[in-house]
Parts: sequence; C-alpha cells; structure tokens
Amino acid sequence: MRQMRVLTFFVVTATLSFAGCASTPMLVSQWSNPAYEAPFFKKIAVSCFDGHISIRRNCEDEFVAQLRASGVDALPSYRSFTEDAKLDETKLKQMAKEAGADGVLIIRSVSVEEKTEVSPTYFPSPGFGIFGRHVSATWYGWYGAPRVYRYEEYTSEATLSDLIKNQVVWSGTLKTTAPDNVDSAIKTYVGNVIGALKDRNFLGSKQ
Repeated sequence: MRQMRVLTFFVVTATLSFAGCASTPMLVSQWSNPAYEAPFFKKIAVSCFDGHISIRRNCEDEFVAQLRASGVDALPSYRSFTEDAKLDETKLKQMAKEAGADGVLIIRSVSVEEKTEVSPTYFPSPGFGIFGRHVSATWYGWYGAPRVYRYEEYTSEATLSDLIKNQVVWSGTLKTTAPDNVDSAIKTYVGNVIGALKDRNFLGSKQ
C-alpha cells in the first residue's frame, strides 16, 4: 500500500475517477523568474525521484521524448543515479553539466492528503397521475444513503533551473489523483509541465 502511494506521485489523471467528484486541475500554480533573460535551452536533464524505478524511468523517458519533440535535447537522470539513490541536487547538477546540459528539470513529491467526497443517492421511479380530465406520466423517486468516496490527492512540484547561471527559472505545483492507466497518466502529467514551459517561452533553440 505504501509503495502504491509513492508510485502515484508522478502519474496523474485529468479528472477524479469517482462519479460526482469535481474535476481536479493538474497545474494549480506556477512561478517564473522575472529577472531571467536567457529562456531557451539546448539540453535539459530530467529527474523524477522518489518513485519506483519503473515509474521513474517511464516518467523521465516521457519528459525526454516530449522535450525533444519540442526542439530541446534532453537526458534522463536514471542512467547515472541508481534506484535507491536519494535526490542530491548538487550531484545531479554536476552530472548534468558533465553531460553537456544547460538546464535541469526536477520533479519531486511534496505531500499526500486524504480526501472525502459525499454525494446523494437518488432512485427515480416512473408513475402515472390523474389530474382532472388529464392523465399524465410523471417521475417519483426517493433518496437513499449518501455515497462516500475516499481518495488520495498527491501534490508534487516541478522545478526548472539554468545550470549556466545557477538560477531557478520556473516552478510549478501540480495536484493529482491515482490513475486508472499509469502510462496514459504519465503522458498527461508530462504534457501539463511541457505545456506550461512552452507558454512561458522556456523551450526553443538557443542561438
């Protein structure tokens, strides 16, 4: 159970899978450095620490694929850091520099929060009524015990840093829930982050 809680930090779904629950936005807040003047990167190292090795690899590989599709070269950190390695930003940045990267994107878990949604249960039933000279169909119904849905909401943070200037360029906070399909959820999660970076003009070809 604890392992599944860790696995789902980096996998997401666009909406809650429970009927009656409201949609859950992924990127709930973001910040970019207003003083940063060199937004385009040539190569970005990506790290999705704190997850199971297969989830971590899929997460980093998907970031690499979507970054390259956006015109930016990228490399995953799992090739240099083992499964049980703790996140060490200093070593990660050093590895990235040695590999020729000028940026590093780190995805890290922040918290897990238990959530509860309660929705009423209504049971409709057709019927007929006689009103004066008219006969009409109508619907009757009754309310049963409310449905209670419990789920976990995961908060994670994505941070992009410039290795040349040693500056944090952008950060975003994402809230997610456990997905039905892990691979699809990873693509959606990564797409949200990449989309935000594109909107802020951080991805392109540095001259």
